[in-house]
Amino acid sequence: MRKRAAALCGAAVVVAGTFTAVPAGASTPQTAETQQAAKLTWKKCGTADYPTLQCASLKVPLDHANPYGQRITLALSRVPHTAKKYQGPLLVNPGGPGGSGLTLAGFVASSLPKAVAAQYDVIGFDPRGVGASKPALDCKPGYFNPVRPDSVPSTPAIEKANLSRAKSFAAACGKKYASVLPYIDTVSAVRDMDSIRKALGAKKINYFGYSYGTYLGAVYGKLYPDRVRRLVLDSIVDPTGVWYDDNLAQDYAFNDRHRAFMAWVAKYDATYKLGTDPEKIEATWYAMRAALAKKPAGGTVGASELEDTFLPGGYYNGYWPYLAEAFAAYVNDKNAEPLVEAYENFAAVDASGDNGYSIYTSVQCRDASWPRDWNQWRKDNWAVYEKAPFMTWSNAWYNAPCAFWPTDSLQPVNVANGKLPPALLFQATDDAATPYQGGATVHHMLARSSLVVEEGGGNHGISLSGNACLDKYLAAYLTDGTVPRGGGEADAVCQALPDPEPLASKAASTSSRGSTLHGLLGFRG
Repeated sequence: MRKRAAALCGAAVVVAGTFTAVPAGASTPQTAETQQAAKLTWKKCGTADYPTLQCASLKVPLDHANPYGQRITLALSRVPHTAKKYQGPLLVNPGGPGGSGLTLAGFVASSLPKAVAAQYDVIGFDPRGVGASKPALDCKPGYFNPVRPDSVPSTPAIEKANLSRAKSFAAACGKKYASVLPYIDTVSAVRDMDSIRKALGAKKINYFGYSYGTYLGAVYGKLYPDRVRRLVLDSIVDPTGVWYDDNLAQDYAFNDRHRAFMAWVAKYDATYKLGTDPEKIEATWYAMRAALAKKPAGGTVGASELEDTFLPGGYYNGYWPYLAEAFAAYVNDKNAEPLVEAYENFAAVDASGDNGYSIYTSVQCRDASWPRDWNQWRKDNWAVYEKAPFMTWSNAWYNAPCAFWPTDSLQPVNVANGKLPPALLFQATDDAATPYQGGATVHHMLARSSLVVEEGGGNHGISLSGNACLDKYLAAYLTDGTVPRGGGEADAVCQALPDPEPLASKAASTSSRGSTLHGLLGFRG
């Protein structure tokens, strides 16, 4: 959804040369399924950051129940293994739904210890409908163009305007992609993953998913437990709440995270001069919101855009210094330029974001049933808003097309599983996008899984983002399958990294692995 994410994923590529689907030295035995490996022709598509990336495409059935019917194309990426010991493909997914995984393969391969990464073909993919896969959905280009109606429906007119937007988006999707929408869902994406496995010539896959990618991986494990070799789930969706209840749970967690940001601003009053009382600073933030509802900053950042701008701070605290500077400049100096710049950097939606949102709604609206009576939405969201105002109505309108979606809904998958090998789970205690309960729930649902908890952590997506304690468990698991066994709710506990400090200068930037990862993760979970 963010331009920053799109920029990271959109680096120029160089195409030249081809490679066999199963690299020389791979230990995967030849089977009948490896005949499909000839479908993959790998070409160089390296970027400045990830020069060894290779790309390929794979045709799969639109409807897996009709394998000889219409076909669609999946875009794949790969960083090939280089070690003599080969542990097979490691599929990676950044979440969303709607996140592109092509660049994530390069990030994961370069962030793991070299000796570990060298033993795997790290495989990225754009799920059906996403990014470089074809067709790539874009239901209503420019849907998030500013300035949108205030998200809080404080008057019937505002509610009507937001409802009209949600209905028009659902209708546009139905009109433009009537033949495709019934097949944009998690189970279909999981079937695609198994097609990728076959095309790679592998009997089993290793899988590493963040956020929504944890649900994708858990569903794959449910449908194909005998085809899973290793399973890593980071920042875990609660599969018992998909998707309406999960979104309501997010609202409380994001409100808590926003208040944590307010407390951080208070701690650095000497820098931001917004006071030392978090509650008063929060009141100042809502006063800024009210002012922007009347007069958008730069004609661009109204109340809804302000929420979009500060929402990424709930995902990753590395953004806090930038958001605090924009907040302080607007309040103290009557200078809106940093706020507009923050909106452009963290919230403005480009074509990639339009595509991501089209898939997000298509998958979530199809995956599970949603209330079709808007009165239910109104009742539930006003009740949550009274306790958690920061994100509630923004989140409601983000998902509101599901109340009017043009396809029938499927039944959520019960991912409870006693057939999988030991899985490794990562969860931060204060994660807002996928609250802690999701990790605890999946730990109970997946027999023999191990849960590593980041105590006091509030970021979403925590492994490979700079916490050496977490990464130690990940490296051990991918090396030989070792998982911690603690016996309690958590099998291992790592302390969270310290919160960031204010920017030392205007030239400072977030260049850490954490900021890179959070630019790649699929937005909204």
